Amino acid sequence: MGKTIIVSNRLPVKISEENGSYTFFPSEGGLATGLGSIYQNGENIWIGWPGLEVSDEARQTDVTENLKTMKLQPVFLTQKEITEYYEGFSNEILWPVFHYYASTYANYQQSNWDYYQSVNKKFRDVVLSAAEPGDTIWIHDYQLLLLPGLIRAERPDLTIGFFLHIPFPSYEMFRLIPWRAELLEGITGADLVGFHTYDDVQHFLSAATRILPLNSSSNILTVDDRPVVAEAFPMGIDFEKYSDLTREKEVREQMEHLKSTFNGNKIILSVDRLDYSKGILQRLQAFELLMELHPEYIGKIALYMIVVPSRDMVPQYRELRDAIDKKVGNINSIYRTMDWSPVLYFYRSFPIEAISALYSMADIALVTPMRDGMNLVAKEYVASRTTNRGVLVLSEMAGASKELIDAVIVNPNNIGDITRSIVRALNMPEEEQEFRMRQMRSIVSRFNIFHWVKIYMEKLQEVKELQRSMQSRHVDTSIGKSITRIYAEASRRIIFLDYDGTLVNFNADINKASPDEALYKLLMELVADKANTIVLISGRDHEKMEEWFGDTGIHMIAEHGVWQKAYGKKWKSLRGLSDKWKEDIMPILNTYTDRTPGAFVEEKSFSLVWHYRKVPKDLGELRASELVNNLGYLTRDRGLQLLPGSKIIEVKNMEVNKGKATLHHLYKQDYDFIMAIGDDHTDEDIFKALPDTAYTFKVGSTMSAARYYLRNTTEVRQFLSRLANAPVIEFSERIFKQRPLIKK
Repeated sequence: MGKTIIVSNRLPVKISEENGSYTFFPSEGGLATGLGSIYQNGENIWIGWPGLEVSDEARQTDVTENLKTMKLQPVFLTQKEITEYYEGFSNEILWPVFHYYASTYANYQQSNWDYYQSVNKKFRDVVLSAAEPGDTIWIHDYQLLLLPGLIRAERPDLTIGFFLHIPFPSYEMFRLIPWRAELLEGITGADLVGFHTYDDVQHFLSAATRILPLNSSSNILTVDDRPVVAEAFPMGIDFEKYSDLTREKEVREQMEHLKSTFNGNKIILSVDRLDYSKGILQRLQAFELLMELHPEYIGKIALYMIVVPSRDMVPQYRELRDAIDKKVGNINSIYRTMDWSPVLYFYRSFPIEAISALYSMADIALVTPMRDGMNLVAKEYVASRTTNRGVLVLSEMAGASKELIDAVIVNPNNIGDITRSIVRALNMPEEEQEFRMRQMRSIVSRFNIFHWVKIYMEKLQEVKELQRSMQSRHVDTSIGKSITRIYAEASRRIIFLDYDGTLVNFNADINKASPDEALYKLLMELVADKANTIVLISGRDHEKMEEWFGDTGIHMIAEHGVWQKAYGKKWKSLRGLSDKWKEDIMPILNTYTDRTPGAFVEEKSFSLVWHYRKVPKDLGELRASELVNNLGYLTRDRGLQLLPGSKIIEVKNMEVNKGKATLHHLYKQDYDFIMAIGDDHTDEDIFKALPDTAYTFKVGSTMSAARYYLRNTTEVRQFLSRLANAPVIEFSERIFKQRPLIKK
């Protein structure tokens, strides 16, 4: 087991310079606390920017050596790089787009993108200088979206994880970024992509499958034959730390001071970093409305607002700061009395002891961001409420709202909703407060920062196991040669081949997916070998199969087994099948066709097929899901089978099955080489029906009952061509004929 390398934009350290010497202080941030359990153990390290420009080589060496004792490794950036990559691309493009402020604040500068690429490459070089075979790389946040792909390109053997700490926007928002495809290619270099919420996962998968030529199954993307898993891991806090702080002497003293200062007034606490995504102005508007509508609270409550300075040299942030100053001034000028101010506003950071005292004292925490990946302030407040009293008013746009469902949830855009929720919180009975807070404290305690680290790393290893199992099933050169030798040795072979998606690629027009000359030539080479019986088994109708392959010497099974034809003989259909059920099913399929532009119905002898290959991806999948649900009870009552396939939903008689059709060809036959290749759900019946000694291949790297897989139709044809041209040999590989342990 190799070491773990954590990579983030900033190192978990504060550095101060005085008279040419540096002083280093470990960071107290939540991420640093959680990941401390990783990077401070064994050979593990943390790589990142130290937080200041160090241009002199001698000083860089000095800083590097000092940080090395703390198990940290720096990436040195110039002021120009910091301005363009961090201030520019990260915070003036990615931040506003990912927080749904693209139209207001996003500024797409080519130079920002150029530096973003070059700095990500600089991080890559430092990581690769430290990485060894077997190492795990865990990359964090939006400043390093390209890094997973850059590392993957150089070192595909490494285990790479990525976690995004801010929201991932919807496809419609993300597509606005000019370099959207490159960013997604970077992210999908990871093996496991982590987000705070399920919504973020869905947005990411939607963007990836629409912008890149990728397919997804559930939460798994297939990238260059490699499964990439996207999953939600809600980040927690150090619960014990915040809970224990309330008992410290300094915190207790500050609590007593606050009690005497507020003299029985109820405290509404607001703590934020200066940012337009935090909803600070809207919060002040809601408080102002509260004063206007409920004058009975004048002199009895106070909004204690802390805004931590952030990027206030940037015009938008400076304007926001000024707007907050003005709004606070207006409220206080209207409602202030001789011994009371409605808003106590502080534009500075506070030590953790002071924050803990405020968390412990505040009757209400007002956490109403317009958009937030998680928001740990909400969890810190809950962890500090050791008396189980207090009310959390929480924005539904914060990731924390998906976990802390016992908070008073508000729409941060609805000023009246926030005002009403504050009134509700002020009047909430103590019994209800205690019930809600106990529930939330239980969640925050259990799903803490250490739990977050543990489940992410466990999942990352699980994904690597999945990838290894997939690699062992892919028909690479070695496996291909071994199967070819066994094929060449066999004297009586049968090969079952699916058509669409196996021998030819899918076509939006089903009538245009006709066989080409190269395919005819390949099939003729296989048929020419007297030891071979070639069976083409397809869902296509038998008339089309006859038109295309009637004179090729191939045996054919059409419509999943309804029709069968041995070469040189006539078509035969299964006996006892009825198509009366079509009268009930066809109107439903037509209704969905009318509602779905691009969809159409194909009628076969004993089946109906609803095609949605021409329909936009998300709409097609939505309608297909609705159709399956709608037809479920009808098909069960009529002895029918509902079969989802590649861009199709097929309804057919239960007796019709590709697996049964293949067994018919094997009945009382003594083949010493059995093989089947198929690409969709219907072909799974073949794989399951054939004996364990058969060589079964799934086209595509999805989970399957097949023993092996081939990536695409090109690999299928190459593999069949190798078999067709295999020389006759005189030895066997008995060991290889044993069925591998890994089936799926």
